[in-house]
Formats: sequence, C-alpha cells, structure tokens
Amino acid sequence: MPPSLPRCECGGMKLGRRQGNVKEAIRSRRAPRACGGAIRVGAILAGMNIPFLDSWRKRHGPAHGVALADGADRDPEGLAELLSECELLRDQAQSAGVALDDTPASLEALDQLQPRWREDPELLPWLGNDAGLYLGTVVIRTVAGAGWWIWPNGQPVVRLANGREIDVVEAGQAWAADGAPELSQLYAELAES
Repeated sequence: MPPSLPRCECGGMKLGRRQGNVKEAIRSRRAPRACGGAIRVGAILAGMNIPFLDSWRKRHGPAHGVALADGADRDPEGLAELLSECELLRDQAQSAGVALDDTPASLEALDQLQPRWREDPELLPWLGNDAGLYLGTVVIRTVAGAGWWIWPNGQPVVRLANGREIDVVEAGQAWAADGAPELSQLYAELAES
C-alpha cells in the first residue's frame, strides 16, 4: 500500500478527497474496504456524481465485475465468511468490552454501547456498514432459510425464506448515525418473519 494514503483503524486505506489518493486507487485497480474485503475502483466511481463519467457510461454500458455479484452463486459460504468479518465493528466492540459472538445477545450488547464513533464523521459510514453486515451475519446464522443475496448494483442484502429482502447495510448505517432502529429490535422483527 502506498504510504501516502491514510489508514483506518482496521488497517485498510481510506480514500480521501485529495486527487492523489484517487489516482493511487485507480492505478492499483482495487481499493481496500474497512472490513477487510476489496471492491473494484469502478464500483466506487459508479457511486460518485461525476458528469464526464456519466456520459462515458452511456457509451460503454454498465460496469462489469462488481466484486460480490459473481461470487454469491458460486461460493455462498465464502461470501458469508467475507461479509461476517466486520473488523472495524469488532475492534470497537472489543475495546468497549463487548464480545461479538454472532448471537442475538451480542446485538443487544451493541445497542448498549456509547456511540463514540458519532464524533468522527469519517468513521461513521464505515462502522455503519460493518454494523449492517454484522446484523446480516447474525440473521443468516440464526434464522432458518435466511441467506445473503446480492442486488445487481453489488449491494449485499439478506433474503429471508419468505423472499423478503432487507438492506441490512442501510439499517446499520442508520443505527450508527442515530441509534435507531436498534439492531436487536430489527433482528427480532426479522426472526419473526
């Protein structure tokens, strides 16, 4: 990794707003994620509102090779393992004395944590992402028939046995920002479905 890029607490790089950081990420063709996986730079750029890229996309069609889309069908266990890492959240919880053992009780313990991460605007979205993935991991491991599903845009969601899909990352980011809905409350609702 280039030494000029800042590191987040989990050891991955954060892409800053400086032009050099984006150039380094494009040069390497991969950008590390906070929870240990890697996503293609194209997936990062697809979410940005850059006018010249919009016209380029119209000429070249949709991006191919979103990191998770292909792996879901071929290796669901590997995908579940990748999405369950949540290293940043696990580090935050461990530093507060909370053990994350992928059970519903651990979601209740997370809901009781002091939200010190809200003071750091750079940490907030990464931690929210990990919180959502952790919620999904607990659901997958404890609710019969639940599994990871990847939307065409590459977003991981939890699909329940009844076909309902839940965007757990969005729920995790709302929890990290506001504390509501509580992760344990969301889990209880999903477990009843």
